[in-house]
Amino acid sequence: MTVRTHLEHAAAAAELLAPLGERLTDAAQQLPLADALGRILAEDVTSPISLPRFANSQMDGYAVRAVDLAAASADNPVRLPVGPTSAAGDPVGTLAPGTASPVMTGAAVPEGADAVVPIEQSDPPRFIGIGGGTHDAPAGTTVAFRAPVEPGTFVRAVGTDIREGALLLPAGTRLGPAQLGSLAAAGVPLVRVRNPVRVLVLSTGHELRMPGIRLDPVADSGAIYDSNSAMMAAAVAAAGATAVTASAPDDAAAVVDTIEQHPDVDLVVTTGGVSAGAFEVVRDALAPLGVEFGPVAMQPGGPQGLGTAVLPSGRRMPVLAFPGNPVSALISFELFLRPLLRGFAGLPQQRRTERAVLAHPVTSPPARHQVRRGTVRADGSVEVGAPSSHLLHAYATANALVHLPVGVDSLPAGAEVDYWRIDD
Repeated sequence: MTVRTHLEHAAAAAELLAPLGERLTDAAQQLPLADALGRILAEDVTSPISLPRFANSQMDGYAVRAVDLAAASADNPVRLPVGPTSAAGDPVGTLAPGTASPVMTGAAVPEGADAVVPIEQSDPPRFIGIGGGTHDAPAGTTVAFRAPVEPGTFVRAVGTDIREGALLLPAGTRLGPAQLGSLAAAGVPLVRVRNPVRVLVLSTGHELRMPGIRLDPVADSGAIYDSNSAMMAAAVAAAGATAVTASAPDDAAAVVDTIEQHPDVDLVVTTGGVSAGAFEVVRDALAPLGVEFGPVAMQPGGPQGLGTAVLPSGRRMPVLAFPGNPVSALISFELFLRPLLRGFAGLPQQRRTERAVLAHPVTSPPARHQVRRGTVRADGSVEVGAPSSHLLHAYATANALVHLPVGVDSLPAGAEVDYWRIDD
């Protein structure tokens, strides 16, 4: 039996799911902005308006014509009558030559004005007679300026953020808070977004019980709580896809029937039943339907399955079959599925590889790429945990995955290793 490297198996998974990625690009739905967080734009969005729509003030101060203050100095201040006030939301007004109009931050700069002088640079350095329900200064109010001002000072010009008709966001953009805010500012209420990948997470095994169920000391003495369903569903969701969970007993027909009961999923991920035991239900169920099973030169997660299952209904379903031990399943997800799902969701695919020195010696099977849970310590060194695939709590308290490549049988303390941070 041919043994794949983990890189070869990752490439096979990418090839298997490539048609899914192409189909997702073509399928889309329209959503209001409130429901679009984290989704991927299916088409370009052009701005229906310019932003800002009107010239507005960057400061609380006075809108002026720069030419009117050209001769201002500390010794010879220019004193101007105070015109109508421009508050946020007021219609665009007009500045009479030789006057200064109070203008608030974000309010429209009146036509005729080409600069704003901050209130603290005027004399007096406060607004006179306005506020508390009074919109405009009393007739006869004046204000003095002790320095000239350049045209454009503290004025946000029309279209300085984006012009009407310009590309606001391109297709493929992941919609986060800033992107949704930009759409809302431009008055866009609805967006067309890609449909997310729907993943059926299928746990198998007679021994599985749902958390919360009381285990009978006798009848359930060989039972365990199902951690894989919750864990894998969360991993799928964190990668930008939608998870549907199901379980099946150690019965091949039941496994196939459970998959058939979910016609709306794009991909099936199974955990358990893929190794060389006598009761490998996933292998028994799906190998006859076209899924290939075999070893990958990695630890944990050596037994793997991958392929397109041609179901009795005639439906073709891509399948990734992971081992049942929780750490094996999660490491398999990290290496083979997480990058693909994140790519479909418009997220960076690969975790960043960093290097650190070992805090202690380690050993590794030289014929396998070993992925070990680890903790990057305050001094920058990395402490590597035990390799056993059942130690899920140890994984939960780790902040890194340490890679020990094929060909490494031992490394001393102080040797450099590659790792991924997983506490993001």
